[in-house]
Amino acid sequence: QVQLVESGGGLVQAGDSLRLSCTASGGSISRLHMGWFRQVPGNDREFVAAITWFGPDTRYLDSVKGRFTISRDNSKKTCYLQMDDLKSEDTGVYFCAAGPFTSRSGCDNAWLYWGQGTQVTVSS
Repeated sequence: QVQLVESGGGLVQAGDSLRLSCTASGGSISRLHMGWFRQVPGNDREFVAAITWFGPDTRYLDSVKGRFTISRDNSKKTCYLQMDDLKSEDTGVYFCAAGPFTSRSGCDNAWLYWGQGTQVTVSS
């Protein structure tokens, strides 16, 4: 059983940068795809980025392309989301996910493992 813990969230101003980390324990992530999602109150979890375990290949939400970069370090069991030029609309709770399949769905059963989330607040 893999446990995921996100860190790196916080309160920043528009235009600032943050780097989120998702660290796994209890098992390896080297053969798992990894994803980042975000959620604001009243809305479903929204796909932000994903990275495959092979390649790796990456995918992004259109609105974050060119500003966010997803990466992974399997030796550290960690997936990262570098977020630059943050905007107020990037505010939300950011969740990390891992699983044998990639999906843009934020439903619980779309990914095998989920973290508890880290809050990102961008003030304008």
